[in-house]
Amino acid sequence: MDRKQHGTDAENRALLWLEDQGLRLIQRNAQCRLGEIDLIMQDQSTLVFIEVRQRQSQAYGGAALSVNWRKQQKLALTARYLLARHPHWSDYPCRFDVVAFEGNSSPIWYKDAFRP
Repeated sequence: MDRKQHGTDAENRALLWLEDQGLRLIQRNAQCRLGEIDLIMQDQSTLVFIEVRQRQSQAYGGAALSVNWRKQQKLALTARYLLARHPHWSDYPCRFDVVAFEGNSSPIWYKDAFRP
């Protein structure tokens, strides 16, 4: 399985798991010239921008730590752009979550993982 397929598989697993937790999918792989957000979901009255990461091991900090400051800034800029393109989304409070997979383990969900 190539790297892109691993990423898609992790996103599929994260989506199903988050839906089981009560979140509702709004958009998947939202792209613009600034970047991409893996999943945009609704958690009750909150709009959630979700980055999904998978690593085979915790070497170099693992999946969660790979969402570094630079990646956080890119996600925040992309979210701002998408909020401007979808004004009705601005009615909701927003947060940034990370769903991390280490190897074949269950996901670790970092709610409100960072604030831009």
